[in-house]
Amino acid sequence: MKKSIQIAGALIGVIVGAGFASGQEILQFFTSFGWMGIMGVIVATFLFAFLGMNLTQLGSRLQTDSHKDVIYHICGKYLGLAVDFVITFFLFGVAVVMMAGSGSIFEEQFGIPSIAGNIIMAILAILTVCLNVQKVISIISLVTPFLLLMIIIIGGYAVGTMDINFAEVQQLAEEQTPAASNWLMGALLYVSYNVAAGAAMMTVMGGTTKDEKQAGLGGILGGVGLGVLIILINVGMLVKMDVVGGSDMPILALANEIHPGFGLLMFVALLGMIFNTTVGMLYAFTARVVKRENPNFNLFVILFGAAAFGASFVGFITLVGTVYPLMGYLGFILIAAIIYTWLAGKWKSGRLNIGVYTEQ
Repeated sequence: MKKSIQIAGALIGVIVGAGFASGQEILQFFTSFGWMGIMGVIVATFLFAFLGMNLTQLGSRLQTDSHKDVIYHICGKYLGLAVDFVITFFLFGVAVVMMAGSGSIFEEQFGIPSIAGNIIMAILAILTVCLNVQKVISIISLVTPFLLLMIIIIGGYAVGTMDINFAEVQQLAEEQTPAASNWLMGALLYVSYNVAAGAAMMTVMGGTTKDEKQAGLGGILGGVGLGVLIILINVGMLVKMDVVGGSDMPILALANEIHPGFGLLMFVALLGMIFNTTVGMLYAFTARVVKRENPNFNLFVILFGAAAFGASFVGFITLVGTVYPLMGYLGFILIAAIIYTWLAGKWKSGRLNIGVYTEQ
C-alpha cells in the first residue's frame, strides 16, 4: 500500500504543474463553463483513475524506464511511431509551459521580471534530473500533501466568504475565455492532454514495482486525488470569480486575499508543483531521446533544459491556451488505444467488467 500511495502522490505531482496548481488550467477548462463545469470534473476524475490504472500497470508489466515500450505495446508499430512522436514533442512543450509559469508566479508575487523565475526553474530542473528516477519520484511525491492542504484551506475560505449570488457567479464565469466549446469537451481535452503529457512518467512510475495490482492501485488513487483537487480549485474560483477573473495565477490571488503570509506559503507550494512537473517532463523527454545509462545523458539534459528555457518567453497564458488544447486533441489517439487494449484484455479473459487489469 505504501508503494501505491507513493505512486499516486508522484502521479498527482507530475500532472499538477503550473497551470493546474495556479488555477489557470482549471479556469479555462472547467470554471469558465460555470456550474456545469462541475459535471466536467466528475467525468475527468473517472477518466484519470481509469487511464492512470492502465498506464501504471503497463509500466509495471513491461518494467520500462521510458514510455516507448508501453506506447508501441498498445498502439502497434506504425500508430505507435506517430503517438510516440507526439508524446515526445509535448513532453518538451509542457516543460516550456512550466518554465513560463515559474516566471509568471515570481512576477505576480514579487513584481520582479519573469525572466528571473524562468532562470531559477531551468537551473533547478536541470540539476535535479541528473539524479536517478527513484529519487525524482520521491521528491515529487513529497510536495503533494502540502499542496492538498493549501487547496483545502483556500477552497474553504472561498466558500465561507462568498459575497456574490449564484446567478452572478454564472455570469462572471461565462465572461472568461474557455479553452473548449462546451463543458464536456473541456473535460475530455483536459484529461487527454494531461494523459498525453503524463503518460511517460506514469509508465516509468509503474515500472518501479513488479506488482501490477500495486501499480494499478497507485494509478487509481492518483486519479481520484486529482479529481478532489480539481473540484476544490474549481468551486473556490467559481464563488470568487470577482477576485480571480483576469489573473495569471488565480489561486495565488485567492491566497493573498486570505493573508500575505498565506500567499507566500502558496507561492512556495506553487513553485514546488511547477518544479515537480518541469522535472518530470524534462526527465521523460531526455530519457526518450537518450538512455539514462548513456554517459552523455546529463549533457543532453543541459541542452534540452536550455532550449526549453529559451522557448518559455512566449508567455504563460498564451502557452496554456494553445499548447494544451492542441495536445488534447492529439491525445485522444492515445486514450483510444488504451481503452482498446483494456477492452481486448477483458474480452480475451471473458470478463468484460471494470476492474484492475491483470496479466492473463
